Amino acid sequence: MSLPSFSTQSELFSTAALSAQLFPETDRYRLFARLIYPRLVAARAQLENCYCPDNGRLAIEPVLMLGTSLLQFLEGTPDRAAVDMLRYHAGWNFALNRQLGDELFHPTSLVNFRQRLIDEGLDPLGFQTILDGLVEAGLIARQSRQRLDSTQIFGRISRMSRLECVRETLRLALQELATTTAGLARPEFWPTLWERYVENQLDYRAEASVLEQKMTQAGMDAAQLLQWLGQLSDPAPGQGEPVKLLQQVWNENFELDPSGPIQQRPAQPSGAVHNPHDPEAQWAAKGQGKHKKEHVGYKVQVAETVHEGRLEKGEPTPNFITAMATQPATASDDAGLPLVEQEQAAMGLEKPTELYVDGAYISAERLAQAQAEGRALIGPAQASPKKEGRFSVEDFQISVEARRALCPAGQENTQCSRLEEQETSKVSYRFEWSTHCHDCPLRGQCLGKEQRHRTVVVGEHHTHLQARRVEQRTEEFKTKTHARNAIEGTQSELVRGHGLRRARYRGLAKVRLQNYLIGAACNVKRWLRR
Repeated sequence: MSLPSFSTQSELFSTAALSAQLFPETDRYRLFARLIYPRLVAARAQLENCYCPDNGRLAIEPVLMLGTSLLQFLEGTPDRAAVDMLRYHAGWNFALNRQLGDELFHPTSLVNFRQRLIDEGLDPLGFQTILDGLVEAGLIARQSRQRLDSTQIFGRISRMSRLECVRETLRLALQELATTTAGLARPEFWPTLWERYVENQLDYRAEASVLEQKMTQAGMDAAQLLQWLGQLSDPAPGQGEPVKLLQQVWNENFELDPSGPIQQRPAQPSGAVHNPHDPEAQWAAKGQGKHKKEHVGYKVQVAETVHEGRLEKGEPTPNFITAMATQPATASDDAGLPLVEQEQAAMGLEKPTELYVDGAYISAERLAQAQAEGRALIGPAQASPKKEGRFSVEDFQISVEARRALCPAGQENTQCSRLEEQETSKVSYRFEWSTHCHDCPLRGQCLGKEQRHRTVVVGEHHTHLQARRVEQRTEEFKTKTHARNAIEGTQSELVRGHGLRRARYRGLAKVRLQNYLIGAACNVKRWLRR
């Protein structure tokens, strides 16, 4: 599609000229037109990459599409309602500088526009455009204090049992093969499979033994179908996504037993498909017991600035979101921290001078890296695991640099060995007490039944971790970490005000774009309130 001509000058009969008296100076639509719309116009040079300069039919103005997308997430409006707002709402037309007589577009054009952004790698454009505006306005510094935390996102799918997932994947594969293999001779089992998985539905109220039999039958049927596809001379019918997905789902749920029939795997591997309509939505759990939270979907890291001064009563927050990094649900927060830093660097922001996090982001390596870079990573270190109530690593005074350690009984180690993994080059140190443990009065609290002497293995940066565990017991540190707490309120605002908790779309790329638009909309709202 080719780009339409664009003018930055308001016409005499524009909605801005005709309805300016309807909107006072402090109205959010007037502020959007004055502060946000010029930033969207400046981003048009990048939006041009999504279109052909002069080839194909005329496209809808990309500045209008980006502005409409922002207003959608600012006011929680779906595609069809967004087009109606452009038809009837004077505020939306005023904010986007629409001219009288401008034609409207079909709601699916917004779908196509979002896909263009993803295809061209411009999914962060809306978020970065607002972020750059905040930096130029002096509301965000290139390097600032920040806080960071993650939250879960439910995928736009229903929860399925393993049996339902396998059967639904089989159904999709059969429907695809019904068109791609129309000219080929069908196997003898084809009518049986079509009736079993396409024409009939699963009765989830059946007894457990019946459901188990159906699971085994589904595994055998899928294996039979995949074997037939592998025997075809023309591989084209097996190249579709539903068939590839069927092979993946089969591998995640079944295995071949050399001495017998197909066996169901006791458990699925991490990152397995739980619904074939969104294979990238993964299962994850957080917490334990009654506080355990499970979901199938995605995860997002949210970072925002931390204002140093006190606010007056009723003053809007001066804090703004600086990162919306989307991850698979099974990804760790430890892996999310460098992802946030990479995205912020790509948007022209430097690493924060102080970063407030919870224990999931704290490790010896992260603390050592922050200290080497002259930054502060503030958060509690997680406690070391204890086995059967025995002394843990925290009860030992260890100096990796001096290769010296004292056990709870005050005895110094007799040996220290440096260990390095060949594959990862990870370095650790093993401290041993080979002569002191036999007659030690604390032996029962330190050693297991089969142990002869105590050994402790720590990483090369254990000194930083040990210092943090000591520091976090002080009142000064507890007071300092209060700056992290407000990130929970920000996440609540994103969930309740902008729909962050549930994905509007399917697939990691589309959910990432959704999160960028949500972050941009939240920043726009806070900017206008300031």
